[in-house]
Amino acid sequence: MSGGSDTGQRPIGKHMRTGPLKAGQRVQLTDYKGRKSTITLTEGGEWHTHQGVLHHHQLIGQPEGIVVENSAGYRYQVLRPLLNDFVLSMPRGATVVYPKDSAQIVQVADVFPGAHVLEAGVGSGALSISLLRAVGDFGTLNSYELREEFAEIARGNVEAFFGQPHPGWQIHIGDAAQKPLEVESPGGVDRVVLDMLTPWECLDAVRTVLTPGGVWVSYVATVTQLSRLTEAIRSSGGFTEPEAHETMLRTWHLDGLAVRPDHRMVAHTGFLLSTRRLADSQLPLELKRREKVSEPAPEDTRAWPGTADQDAPPTWDEESLKTRMVSKKKARRAAANAIKHADAAKEVPTDDRH
Repeated sequence: MSGGSDTGQRPIGKHMRTGPLKAGQRVQLTDYKGRKSTITLTEGGEWHTHQGVLHHHQLIGQPEGIVVENSAGYRYQVLRPLLNDFVLSMPRGATVVYPKDSAQIVQVADVFPGAHVLEAGVGSGALSISLLRAVGDFGTLNSYELREEFAEIARGNVEAFFGQPHPGWQIHIGDAAQKPLEVESPGGVDRVVLDMLTPWECLDAVRTVLTPGGVWVSYVATVTQLSRLTEAIRSSGGFTEPEAHETMLRTWHLDGLAVRPDHRMVAHTGFLLSTRRLADSQLPLELKRREKVSEPAPEDTRAWPGTADQDAPPTWDEESLKTRMVSKKKARRAAANAIKHADAAKEVPTDDRH
């Protein structure tokens, strides 16, 4: 796969986030209670609520940051959605990687402009957007997804966000444990990011395609997944000692002297485990603290689904891990919605993008 093509002096998608508001763009409306709604502007369009009607022509051609009134005098603050807002409001099939985790993944993986990144488990494309922003116009992202309907959702969401296909992005349908071996060149990948149920199954593929010194970050939801992946990396050799953490986000209530943490917070969403590839034939140092760490006991490994009885079928699935299952019907509906937003974004005029 070749790198991104030259898009001129303008970064890709800049016209979607600068200048006057245009038909085809998405805008975020915020009312006096702080409630946010995201709509796509269309010529002659109307937005109906129980509080009245807002005509799209009131917004098209106007600068970002205006305050408008609907037919009943109800006022809204109008801004383009930021990446965080877009991710939380876009059509989705699989659960999205939340912004707090996407930001950490980009930082921990040290994704840089011009990097070639491998991503597996595309879901709804939230993490793909963050990775594409990080690699820039001239970096590349190869994304691998098992379910074609999820790939369609991700493609629609990415194109809706950037306003056009990203020149450095390709989605491949197939098993991430095998497909990258057919697509990537050995040692040709700078960073690997996995968001999947069984990332340890991709260990050989990652070791083959990741360059020495390259970073591998996995996003997993449960402690059992985290434990099994850690031990698989340790026993394989060829990688540095894994490191893991989770990120919790707590917002604050700000009202005069009543400054305190909000009653609700975004707590556990997932764990990030990171490691780096060593040079060929090199083994990791045995860290002193590892002398105090015992190997997994039989009762521990029995807690890993699919290992208690080697003849039993694997049970590392959405049901056994209690993750959100998405039907094909719902995924197809989300894909159609994402493609609709992408088509609207592509119709934004390109003659006056600054």
